[in-house]
Amino acid sequence: MTTKADFTEEEWDTILEGPPAAGLAVSLAERGGTFREAFSIAKAYGEAREQHGASQLLDEIISAKPEIDRSRHASPEEMRSHSLEKIREAVGLVEQKADSQEAADYRAFIVSLAERVAAAKGDEPASAAEQQAIDEIRAALG
Repeated sequence: MTTKADFTEEEWDTILEGPPAAGLAVSLAERGGTFREAFSIAKAYGEAREQHGASQLLDEIISAKPEIDRSRHASPEEMRSHSLEKIREAVGLVEQKADSQEAADYRAFIVSLAERVAAAKGDEPASAAEQQAIDEIRAALG
């Protein structure tokens, strides 16, 4: 079973940034709604914590406060591209050291978080731009 101890501090920070980076990529797809979308990230973590025990690695990831990358970028597109790169890096690290089920659980959590952010508007389905962001996230996950 893979745990935080299997990663360096820098690797662990990257792994923790993966899921919120997906939420950020989706929230940047459309203007407005940032507060609801940020709340949906926190809620996704809370719901995942309720399913405690499925994966020790995922339990350790979701027990940490979601950390949003606050680096500066010239445009929302640049930030989204940066977020997708963070996701690729994070998934690559998990795939290097975790078993295939743990890696699949991590990828599934990232996608579910992205979908939750897209649904944060309420009754409306994901917009075309949000769906494109989710598709880009899925592609980044491999």
